[in-house]
Amino acid sequence: MPKPFIVGITGGSASGKTTFLNRLLHAFAPEDVCLISQDNYYKAREHQIKDLNGIVNFDLPSCIDDEAYAHDLLRVSQGETIYRTEYTFNNPNVEPRQLAFRPAPIVVVEGIFVFYFEEIARLLDLKVYIDAKEYIKLQRRIVRDKVERGYDLDDVLYRYTNHVAPTYEKYIKPYKNDADIVIPNNNNFERGLEVLTTYLNTKIQR
Repeated sequence: MPKPFIVGITGGSASGKTTFLNRLLHAFAPEDVCLISQDNYYKAREHQIKDLNGIVNFDLPSCIDDEAYAHDLLRVSQGETIYRTEYTFNNPNVEPRQLAFRPAPIVVVEGIFVFYFEEIARLLDLKVYIDAKEYIKLQRRIVRDKVERGYDLDDVLYRYTNHVAPTYEKYIKPYKNDADIVIPNNNNFERGLEVLTTYLNTKIQR
């Protein structure tokens, strides 16, 4: 199999990356694209850093096993199939799945630190940044964390103010200028999605 075309997609927390990714994946046949998400490379809770109030900060680069992430990406790019247990954000109501990352013409890597981690960034053929205003990201974060992860509102607001926002300013926003494509997602991302989908179709050898 020829070397895959590797696309990195990043943006601030709740910028709409997951929704964008789902739409992007549905534009291709399953065998043509492989998604490897940073969300499945969180270290175990006992290895996470706590802030001054004793709250675990899941929004630091150190929370991610970046070596394993980069290693798996490299192996997939070389034609291997990788298996990994899904990370469920400590939600006891979710049964983790066994994920399979199979080689494909297009490999998508997604996560808030994929531009920050040098060992991953240097493997990327295209860098895409999903952008949204702060108040919109906060609204989305509240909905997502309450519904999908079971956090209460006070917890969501605390984490956003003390963890999410500082991380965005230090580890994500500075890499926006490294992106090949910036896609605004305040209201919708339709045109950006169309442009990216059309371009990636040229990378698939029929």
